[in-house]
Amino acid sequence: MTLITINKEKCIKCERCIKECPVSYLKIGKNGPEERVGATCTACGHCVAICPNSAIDNKSTPLAEQVEIKNNLKIDEQQAEQFLRSRRSIRNYKDKSVSKEKLTKLIDLARFAPTSRNSQGISFVVVQNRKLLERATEISIQMLEVSPLRYLVEEAITDYRKDGVDSVFRGAPNLIIAISDNNFLEARDNATSYLTYLELYAPWLGLGSCRVGIFEHCASIENSPLLDLFSIPKEKKIVAAVIVGYPKYEYKRLVNRNTLDAIFIE
Repeated sequence: MTLITINKEKCIKCERCIKECPVSYLKIGKNGPEERVGATCTACGHCVAICPNSAIDNKSTPLAEQVEIKNNLKIDEQQAEQFLRSRRSIRNYKDKSVSKEKLTKLIDLARFAPTSRNSQGISFVVVQNRKLLERATEISIQMLEVSPLRYLVEEAITDYRKDGVDSVFRGAPNLIIAISDNNFLEARDNATSYLTYLELYAPWLGLGSCRVGIFEHCASIENSPLLDLFSIPKEKKIVAAVIVGYPKYEYKRLVNRNTLDAIFIE
């Protein structure tokens, strides 16, 4: 099937689309870019996005669906640094539900994250039912109590059994689960990329987030009861998850990290 259409009047044969194509799907022809026989397009959209004259269209990533970049919305270097460093793992939440509209904005933005070969392949299960989260906490603790790795989370188990402290979901009102096909090899990396975008975007919606490693571990165990609890289809698997809610406290300072360790080879 032919994917590429070229407006010959607009095309200046600059070859930017060809040079930027990550899979060499295009080649230069007499009238401009042409599809290379036997090549496969990954639908990354680079060719359409980079064209200075809107001369190329691709059925897999149509020009009409791409959005013009607004230069007046770009942030400067200092703003970018603070934006990235301001992201925190939030473990204390207000007793306030997050609207379906805001949760949808979060996961809709997350799907624009980069993935291996533009494979994407990640979908979401958004949990708003607190009773369901309470049940998931109980199941996770039960699984940890008989796990060979119990010694790593002994404190979490004790705090839950003794004082009802939820170290799994931290009292957050919402859980966002990233799922994929069982045989999808890039699932973990792609999901991590998706959730990184989600967590960076969350503060701009007034929200906080935190990855839930205990839940991810328990959900990854073969025949985990958590799959049935959240009605995950048999052909799917849970690959990552993040809690979301309104932060109870506000951070006032940027935290430092280990000293930069890098080698430059010139």
